[in-house]
Amino acid sequence: MVFIIIGAIIILMLIVNKRLDSKKFITETQPYFAFLKEEDYEFLLTVKYGKDLDTKKLFGDRVRNALIAFFAIFILLLSQMSFVYLLVCLIVAYFVFKMPYMQLKTYYKRNLYNIDLMLPYYLKSLEILIQHYTVPVALRRSVSTAPDIFKEGLIKLVDKIEAGDSSVDPYMEFAHRYPVRDSMRMMRLLYRLGLGSQEEKQEQLIMFSKTISSLQNKAREQKYKDRLETMEKKTMTMLMVTGGGIVVLLLVSMMSMLNI
Repeated sequence: MVFIIIGAIIILMLIVNKRLDSKKFITETQPYFAFLKEEDYEFLLTVKYGKDLDTKKLFGDRVRNALIAFFAIFILLLSQMSFVYLLVCLIVAYFVFKMPYMQLKTYYKRNLYNIDLMLPYYLKSLEILIQHYTVPVALRRSVSTAPDIFKEGLIKLVDKIEAGDSSVDPYMEFAHRYPVRDSMRMMRLLYRLGLGSQEEKQEQLIMFSKTISSLQNKAREQKYKDRLETMEKKTMTMLMVTGGGIVVLLLVSMMSMLNI
């Protein structure tokens, strides 16, 4: 155990004195851990931090932290190492590796609520564009004014359509990317609107408009409901604090009277 501690100190000194490049080691070993990278990891990063982000570096940091955690626990348990303790080391390392991803996932789920409220208003602006352009052109023109959260998904959607994919798949991929209320149904309606002839377009556009209006009404109702719940919570908190204060004052008064 003493030799291991001495060895760890020597390695640390080499890293501090830049004789041993830990970053190079992580960079070289990172490809071996690439299979652990989640499919939606880069997307979740862009949702939280935006596009200008070094996703490879952040993934490398996850690998580095997991390796540090593994070797730290391994050294602590080395004197009584067994298969069970080795499994514990792996579990701890895996937890450290997965934790940043789970935090991003949690953030995204919370953010879905905001996406749910934004989608009807984006679709309303898209409806206005569709009145003057075809659906693919309207989608392309809507990218610049769309909420940032939708932009990457819209670009991929339009690129696939312009590449010749005339199926419903690009629209469904967008809906799966933003799995909020009625996103599937709205993207199917949008797909049918893109397929319809000029004669049918007006009727389909009216149906599309009515559905958007319904979604906007739901979004407004949700906002009012949330405000009401917030006010109720604040009122209940105020009543509880006031009631608790009164009870404390009564107890203090009773104790004072008893002492008298």
